[in-house]
Amino acid sequence: MNKSIIWRASCALMALLPLFSNAQDQTSTSAVPSVQLFKGPQEFKTWSIGVNGGILAPVAATGGSNDFTKWKASGGYGAYVKYQLLHFMALRADYVGGKLQADNSKNEGNDKPRVSPYSSFETKLKWSASLNAVFNITTVNWLFRKNFVLLYGSVGGGIAGYSPALTRTSSNTSFDYKPDGTIKELIIPVGAGLKFRLSEFINLDLGYTMYYTDGDNLDGYHRGPNKDKFSYGYAGLEFALGKKGKPQLQWHNPAAATYDELEAQKATLRTALDAANQNNARLTADVDKLTKDSDGDGVSDFFDKCPGTPANTAVDGAGCPLPAPVIEKKEEKVVITEEDNRIVKEAIQNLEFDFAKATIKPQSYSALDRVADLLKRKNLNLKLSGHTDNVGSKTRNLALSRERAESVKAYLVGKGVNASKIEAVGYGMTQPIASNKTAAGRQKNRRVEFTIF
Repeated sequence: MNKSIIWRASCALMALLPLFSNAQDQTSTSAVPSVQLFKGPQEFKTWSIGVNGGILAPVAATGGSNDFTKWKASGGYGAYVKYQLLHFMALRADYVGGKLQADNSKNEGNDKPRVSPYSSFETKLKWSASLNAVFNITTVNWLFRKNFVLLYGSVGGGIAGYSPALTRTSSNTSFDYKPDGTIKELIIPVGAGLKFRLSEFINLDLGYTMYYTDGDNLDGYHRGPNKDKFSYGYAGLEFALGKKGKPQLQWHNPAAATYDELEAQKATLRTALDAANQNNARLTADVDKLTKDSDGDGVSDFFDKCPGTPANTAVDGAGCPLPAPVIEKKEEKVVITEEDNRIVKEAIQNLEFDFAKATIKPQSYSALDRVADLLKRKNLNLKLSGHTDNVGSKTRNLALSRERAESVKAYLVGKGVNASKIEAVGYGMTQPIASNKTAAGRQKNRRVEFTIF
């Protein structure tokens, strides 16, 4: 075991502890009297314990495999004690135990069995103890006031004690890799998981942790330069400790709490402003005498020599109307050409909807785009008349015809056409242009007519 690595990991954790403590002191002694994003851990449950069980494997999701070709899943168990420093961060002391197994029953990539002096191994993970920093990734929830599920990640360092036992390939006999005791080795756990809040006291914890060891002793066999590793997938329960009525700090939603406190502060300020307005009522009355403008022409009544001026009338400094300039209006005559009618007719012919719906099919967009360009370019008005065949009830057909006309209007408005220039009307089955007794006739009756003017 590399003692220098253990020393550096210990120093790093010791250096972080004052930082966490300082962060709590600054929060709890905040000078802001009205709005506090976090009032300190004393109002929450911060301690918790957890128990879990799951699967131990001598491999990790990242970092390759062990020194044997086929790993086996074995039962594992664990427990932990956790202290929540902040709503998004905690320190957790973990214990994990169980068994790790693998053998060489699987062929290698060249479809040949692995040549090894050992056919299998079984390692008793007597104990592993680690201190981890746990980060709640989804603590702040802008959709719900109370979180019910969170995603977390963890990283830390610790020591594992284990005893490997190997089986020789030649004699099929087992022996202890280290008969004189337990191997103790540095481990670096890196994990992630999901946590579900069942109540204010109990959480469901689902997680997966990869353990990177500082040596190649876990399976009792030195093969290649890679160090051994193992993983633990688990499910368990977490029990929050503390007085009844206090919420768990890890589920605290600072976004919702801040919103409520800001609303309370706004109400307090509004009350203070109302009181100030009442105290200044006399001063306001005196000011009104000098600033009152009954006719709204911008000149106070005190100086207005022409009171009662109509609204929106331009006046001089004495409040008297200014001579209105004479503006000659030139009427622009809009001519609807054959090309314009062709564009509209083409749009009618290409207009298609989803069956029994008001959703326009994409193949109709290009023709409607040309109609939108025409309306904007010539500032034309458009009437949209929706019609249906006689299949279905009158009420539904009338609503469907109106919805389709409105759907076309919404599309054109979305392309920049002035909504006031378009009228959308539904007539249902009342104005057929062909017989409803044939499929071809009913097809013609299902239409939206365009009229430009």
